[in-house]
Amino acid sequence: MKSEKPRPRARGPRAETFRKAIEAAGAEGLAPDDMVLHLTLRDAHLLKTDRDVPVEDVSFADGGMRFLGVPVIQGGVAVSFLGGSGRADVAFTI
Repeated sequence: MKSEKPRPRARGPRAETFRKAIEAAGAEGLAPDDMVLHLTLRDAHLLKTDRDVPVEDVSFADGGMRFLGVPVIQGGVAVSFLGGSGRADVAFTI
């Protein structure tokens, strides 16, 4: 008899997690241009294809992506996080 491993549960909606992190940073006085959302390729893909994310929340211009006005860097990280744009003192983990 072959034992089956339980399939891992899908994580909750990532867009909502990103939104809360951005709102928390905004509450601390940071403007969207003071933040950078670093996303894993998977999280970037999920954000772009999430039907629950309003169209106006994600924008593409000049070869870049923004979520809620915050610049997005796709790939190059093992875990998605919200960081500061040129500011070493900002490190909001998601």
